[in-house]
Amino acid sequence: MPSIFKNIKTALVGQAKNPFDRTIFHKLSLIAFLAWIGLGADGLSSSCYGPESAFLALSGHTYLSIFVAIATVITVFLISASYSQIIELFPSGGGGYLVASKLLNPSLGMVSGCALLIDYVLTISLSIASGADAVFSFLPPGWLPFKLEVGVFILIVLTILNMRGVRETIEPLIPIFLVFLATHLFAILYAFFTHAGEFPVIVAQARSEAVNASAQIGVAGVILLMLRSYSLGAGTYTGIEAVSNGLPILREPQVETGKRTMAYMAVSLAFTVFGLMAAYLLFKVVPQSGKTLNAVLFENMSVNWGPWGNVFLITTLVSEALLLFVAAQTGFLGGPKVIANMALDRWLPNKFANLSDRLVTQNGIMIMGIAALVTLILANGKVQLLVIFYSINVFITFFLSLLGMSRHWWNVRHEDKKWKQRITISGLGLFLTTFILLSVIVIKFNEGGWVTLFVTGSLIIAAVLIKRHYLSVAKLLHRLNSLVHATTITEKPNFTGIPKFDTTGRVAVILVNGFNGMGLHSLFNVTRFFGKEFKNYIFVQVGVIDAGNFKGAAEISNLQIQIQKDLSRYVDFMHEQGYFAKGIPFMGVDIVNEAEKIIAVVAKDYPNAVVFGGQLVFPEDNIWTRWLHNDTAFILQRKFYQEGIPFVVLPIRV
Repeated sequence: MPSIFKNIKTALVGQAKNPFDRTIFHKLSLIAFLAWIGLGADGLSSSCYGPESAFLALSGHTYLSIFVAIATVITVFLISASYSQIIELFPSGGGGYLVASKLLNPSLGMVSGCALLIDYVLTISLSIASGADAVFSFLPPGWLPFKLEVGVFILIVLTILNMRGVRETIEPLIPIFLVFLATHLFAILYAFFTHAGEFPVIVAQARSEAVNASAQIGVAGVILLMLRSYSLGAGTYTGIEAVSNGLPILREPQVETGKRTMAYMAVSLAFTVFGLMAAYLLFKVVPQSGKTLNAVLFENMSVNWGPWGNVFLITTLVSEALLLFVAAQTGFLGGPKVIANMALDRWLPNKFANLSDRLVTQNGIMIMGIAALVTLILANGKVQLLVIFYSINVFITFFLSLLGMSRHWWNVRHEDKKWKQRITISGLGLFLTTFILLSVIVIKFNEGGWVTLFVTGSLIIAAVLIKRHYLSVAKLLHRLNSLVHATTITEKPNFTGIPKFDTTGRVAVILVNGFNGMGLHSLFNVTRFFGKEFKNYIFVQVGVIDAGNFKGAAEISNLQIQIQKDLSRYVDFMHEQGYFAKGIPFMGVDIVNEAEKIIAVVAKDYPNAVVFGGQLVFPEDNIWTRWLHNDTAFILQRKFYQEGIPFVVLPIRV
């Protein structure tokens, strides 16, 4: 059965990748164009509903949309410029979570991270639901009952693709992205060139409508109407933060690639949003039941083109539908990165920072896929319901990120000559995103937006409880670390010669995870329980390559050096006690998989060895402790037993 399962896994996910390949980071990384597809599709896909939401919110005063469009373009460039500053300041990535953690405080960083995670889950579920709606609008009505099942299937496929790797997921999506770009670029340019003479008319109509509306509802009423339209188009800005969060997967130099990607996103999004809203006016688009405004626009545009008009219409609308599926990729790329960063800081379980043998954060991908699946099913795939939940959380992250950046530029005003220019960009972005955040909460709260805030609040509470647990365990383990000071030896050990391997004594193979209290506790328990029976000691340490150190060849080398140092300290200490000792390092993404290599070494070189491993024991063993801590020692024990090698689990009570 294990071999069958492994074969199925390999067929779906692919062969394992080698983390020690010096070219692996180049192979896995994305150039700006691919990053634009993987991280920018969410923003571009928002043109399928963002401009429409803003346009319809004007309640018939359609020519006022030109002012809203200009404000939207300015906001896109301001937020993008602010996040370009974040990319420069945090070249290792981390996005809104890291910015708020470093520039404000870790707790606010956790709030930003939790908000961003919920936003990414909603990005996936809403993109899938919107794409399914668009696809089924072309299919016979009798097929409509299967829309949710199709959405679930596509979500599962995307989850599996992401477990194969970033490039493997993005490359098949390139044609969809390019068709969308080509059709929408053509449509917008066609609208502009064929109606170039009408722009002065539109400006005059907008001015006239503003005057007439002021007479009807007052100047304040007109301003509030446009602000409401501006706020309801907030979905347009989602996805802008994804580049700063996904810097680790970008091609070197990552900062330059990230800024280039951000520029691609900002220009394409601003052009598309402004172009579509202007085209609505140029072609006098009015809402029609069962059709999006984009569909009405493209129908009006191509009505006199004959057969080619139908081809253009279908191609354009299908590309919109499929791009919505592609937009879900932003959630799959950004979400696991945030999860991994929060896990490294102990806000989430440690296991979420682990990499799979495909060198992706598989646990994070699975969590995002499952959470999006649950959301999609609970909402019954209804876009109208998911839209209500959407776009609140991303502005929580925008607010905290730009607040942190504004504070940073103020603090360094004496060192940075360009601080006024930088703080102006961050400050304006902070003002606009704060306004949108408050507006969206007020507008959407009673409609169901409170659900998003409740779920986000629940995740924040869970993160606080997880952090508190890890801190309490760290305090308990701190007492064990006093053993480290007790075993510290001088640079010149007080023994003469290195003890030889004692053929009359047995061999103790001790698994350690660093020169720390846990490893020394296991060592002392061996000598306490078995006395002089063991005369030879082999220390084995597996350097786990996780999301924290899989950032470049230099980080891997540093991990190798640290492992050698830790093992040398164990070896030197046992030499000082008069015992033969040796250190054997291993490195990999999964300690259980590396155990097979350890077994081979032990079975070949030390046939009479006994393997020892420590396992934390809590006063109460429950689901909570088992979820937050691994049971690696018991898993390894089963593996060694299958090979006929005795494995003793040494309890470490905390």
